[in-house]
Amino acid sequence: MNKVYKNADEATEGIKDGMTLMTGGFGLCGIPENCIAALLRKGVTNLTCISNNAGVDDFGLGLLLHKKAIKKMISSYVGENAEFERQFLSGELEVELIPQGTLATRVAMGGLGIPAFFTPAGVGTEVAQGKEVREFHGQQFLMEMALISDFSMVKAWKGDTLGNLVFRKTTRNFSVPMAKAGKITIAEVEQLVQPGELDPDHIHVPGIYVHRIFEGTNYEKRIERRTLSN
Repeated sequence: MNKVYKNADEATEGIKDGMTLMTGGFGLCGIPENCIAALLRKGVTNLTCISNNAGVDDFGLGLLLHKKAIKKMISSYVGENAEFERQFLSGELEVELIPQGTLATRVAMGGLGIPAFFTPAGVGTEVAQGKEVREFHGQQFLMEMALISDFSMVKAWKGDTLGNLVFRKTTRNFSVPMAKAGKITIAEVEQLVQPGELDPDHIHVPGIYVHRIFEGTNYEKRIERRTLSN
């Protein structure tokens, strides 16, 4: 099975209006920039996006928000995006805010095929509204449902033509479980190499989880908040 695609436009073929997408990255690092740009060109809309954050106004998922392409965001942090705030307060955008650890675990459980799990996070808060609560060993726990997606889009440092992926530093955080939780997973990589060129002990996502891979171009690699010291 050939997993290698020429570019993002080819790799994102089949993503349609109304689908659920997972996008990897953490803050503004490790974002699948080429895939997001391809979706903008395709004009897909009415998307549900699962991501740690919603990008910023001119980068990441913020670009799709500006085009009104996202109907619902499932995230844990959205504080750097003014357009997100505007759409949410005006009722244009549905939002499900989830504690960060719970979001990561819901995605991981989706990749493992486990439909639900119990966690103490959110008990007694708005997060618990409408959810089953059970007591274990004298403590209250919420039942949280696993998350899966029609497509997962992740960006890795290196990948081989079989789909094996290696991430660098913080970019690894959400991308690894998201790569495993997509019905179809697309990986864009900075360097595409041949099988055998990656150290097996350094592979973070085995190729069995990756269905499409391509070498991306023109990465900005934004820093969310640049901090300088004298």
